[in-house]
Amino acid sequence: MYLATTGRRDAPPAPGTPPGAARRVPGAVIALGTVSLVTDISSEMVTAVLPLYFVLGLGLSPLQFGFLDGLFNGVTALVRLLGGHAADRGGRHKRVAGAGYALSALSRIGLLLAGGATFGIAAALAADRIGKGIRTAPRDALITLSSPPDGLGRAFGVHRAMDTTGALLGPLAAFALLWATADAYDAVFVVSFCTGLLGVVLLVVLVPGRAAHGDVPGRAAAPPDRPTLRASVLGPLRSPVFRRILLAAAVLGAATVGDAFVYLLLQRTLDIGVNWFPLLPLGAAAVYLLLAVPAGRAADRFGRRLPFLCGHGALLAAYLLLLGPAGGVLLLTTVLLLLGVFYAATDGVLMALAGPVLPAARRAGGLALLQTGQAVARLCAAAGFGAAWTVWGPGTALVLAAAAMGAALAVAWAVLPRTDAVPGERSVR
Repeated sequence: MYLATTGRRDAPPAPGTPPGAARRVPGAVIALGTVSLVTDISSEMVTAVLPLYFVLGLGLSPLQFGFLDGLFNGVTALVRLLGGHAADRGGRHKRVAGAGYALSALSRIGLLLAGGATFGIAAALAADRIGKGIRTAPRDALITLSSPPDGLGRAFGVHRAMDTTGALLGPLAAFALLWATADAYDAVFVVSFCTGLLGVVLLVVLVPGRAAHGDVPGRAAAPPDRPTLRASVLGPLRSPVFRRILLAAAVLGAATVGDAFVYLLLQRTLDIGVNWFPLLPLGAAAVYLLLAVPAGRAADRFGRRLPFLCGHGALLAAYLLLLGPAGGVLLLTTVLLLLGVFYAATDGVLMALAGPVLPAARRAGGLALLQTGQAVARLCAAAGFGAAWTVWGPGTALVLAAAAMGAALAVAWAVLPRTDAVPGERSVR
């Protein structure tokens, strides 16, 4: 049987598994990747133009836009817990994920109907972020339940690569539409809605309702589990291994400076023009796209603990480079490369590390708890870095961030489990 069943990394596949099946990415993962690709084109079309639309089109101040964006990013982290709980009740991962995708698509219509009303804009943004929060944990749980545990790194790598492809295409499509329609933001919202709706249709048609690896081969299917909200949130914490993974992710998240600050530091150091500034995230995203699958394969082969730690080591190296005397194109290229390495080696790898230690009936709730803990820690880190920048300046703030990351890596090295799964963890409730 697979690793999640036996806890052994060298365990043979279940009877009837075709040779080399563990090396193939399941069709359900490809389908989910296609849905994420299409949905990210829709989402990033709007994300790319929102600052321009709100500040230039509607006349909101940057402070007002920043408040709205920050508020709803925080809401997303908390809604993940509800999405995970709803998905675990009776194994409704596909339906809950579909509801999240549909809500995000409908939010584009909300932006059209809102006009310039602040309340309408806030409601549309809330719907988009709530939809994202609802769908994330059920989607990642579907990936873990659809894939053999010894191929989870590859599966998440493929999914994240497809997801990132959509994130790259979305802004390009948005700015092409603005150019073709003489800055008609409504056209962007309409096309974004249609694209998001296509993602929902693809989810319904392509993604199977039941995951292949969620049940133990050779056993009768377990009756639908209907855990309470408390059991969904607190149940995974009864697993010692999961608690260690959660602690390591939260500690590292609390030392992770937001990407926006890194890009601002680059702009400040290299005097990058305002017109070129929005293109900086595309550089890191392109590296992430190229390395997501190789990083996932390496995690499956050598264990997921080391790539996860090395990814944060790459982020620490980026901080140190920004503190050094080097500049020019070399600094820009290296920092963006390191940021891409960070995401490729940590995002999907963390889900692949945690998935096998969670029982199928608690998978979505456990991953939601992990994602929420990491997201809240990163929000606190961003607030702390911003405060330190304001009080002591960017140089001192970056020194403190680098020191915090070094300490967090030491803690994570000590607490992260040495193997990808432990015997008996599947039965933890």
